[in-house]
Amino acid sequence: MNRFKEDEVAKENEGRPASDGIDRRNFLGCMAWAGTGLLWTMAGGVPTSKLLAQAAKSGGAGVGKVEDFSFVQISDSHIGFNKGANPDVTGTLQTAIDRINVVPAGMKAPDFMIHTGDITQNSKAAEFDTSAQVIKSAKVGEVFYVPGEHDFSLDDGALYKQRFGKGTVGNGWYSYNHKGVHFVGLNNVVQVDAMGNLGAEQLAWLKNDLAGLSASTPIVVFAHIPLWMVYEKWGWGTADGALALAMLKRFGSVTVLNGHIHQVVQKVEGNVAFHTAMATAFPQPAPGAAPNPGPMVVPAGTLRSVLGVTNVKVVRGHSHLAVVDHTLAEGA
Repeated sequence: MNRFKEDEVAKENEGRPASDGIDRRNFLGCMAWAGTGLLWTMAGGVPTSKLLAQAAKSGGAGVGKVEDFSFVQISDSHIGFNKGANPDVTGTLQTAIDRINVVPAGMKAPDFMIHTGDITQNSKAAEFDTSAQVIKSAKVGEVFYVPGEHDFSLDDGALYKQRFGKGTVGNGWYSYNHKGVHFVGLNNVVQVDAMGNLGAEQLAWLKNDLAGLSASTPIVVFAHIPLWMVYEKWGWGTADGALALAMLKRFGSVTVLNGHIHQVVQKVEGNVAFHTAMATAFPQPAPGAAPNPGPMVVPAGTLRSVLGVTNVKVVRGHSHLAVVDHTLAEGA
């Protein structure tokens, strides 16, 4: 199996602009990424986002007060990575878990947590052990995982499936229901070449999984590599992702959560809201802002401002989910 070579080819990118012909004004028109907390709400298919500080002043940017439940997403812990971009990835993962465990007065703790892959750097047993030890301190009901390509790199996912994939189908895909919302965890990192891939077997399973659901059922899909094409030049997308997304068109509310690119990127297409998460390990350059993707060194003292966790709220009476990103620097 081929691997993405982000950390080999980049050699600690410094984010220098590249002359690659991309129209950044148009690119930014359909995406947004930020290294600070971002509150994202949806109403009638129209996205509205505010920085956390702005949202606090305006009373929450219109999010309903009656919450059904919330869950939290973390991604790209890369336990075992020890280069200059972050020589203490275990420490920043622990900081992320500590951040999750702080529940503001009047709020409920998240019902569960999802990890969208690259739990480890080299899919070694000791790395999985360390990850599990840190993550088990999270005060959430349960943790759901999908693998990243680094979790499959050494043994085609054998250790990952043993540790985090029990009870899943095929190479680690599955679904579950929680308080009226249908969650689907996909694996798009098997036989990774230029970009992610789901494969015919998983797509057939997905079609069958969705077949019996009402179009009014809220759907949350999570996978490591973005299902849509964020930046083809860097392989930031899933080759057959459009086939999966076509199956989701009939549903009124679909949220797709991914990791892999180590930064917040948002897009809305019709009924589908896409959101990628910051990593807990290290940042990567914005698409096209450097010669290659890979671990990016940031100025001393600013690392935690570009790492973070994502909280997702399912609000009763609202057809779309509210997504808010928190950096690890918040509350420090």
